[in-house]
Amino acid sequence: MTINTKSRGNRMKISGTSSSAITTVTPGAGAVSVPVQTEASAAPAALQSAVLQPAADALSAMPDFDAVRVAELREALARGELPFDAGRLAGLIQKFHSGR
Repeated sequence: MTINTKSRGNRMKISGTSSSAITTVTPGAGAVSVPVQTEASAAPAALQSAVLQPAADALSAMPDFDAVRVAELREALARGELPFDAGRLAGLIQKFHSGR
């Protein structure tokens, strides 16, 4: 991405490359790059990792699904205590897979 501005004096060129610099272009002169600190480069990866590590540990300790709750629902369904509408389920599945 390049942004050119029409103004008097210097022009600023911002490109979408991975470099963290803004290049100032002066007519008739060379380009000067000025380093820019972005949010990603502002905090070291180790700090981000240390901050997020407790949440990542808690998430990995959780099961993929609640097996106890699934068993309760199966039993309620088998006893007829939980209403089940196969047509509605089919409609919801179709709606989900068709993107509507």
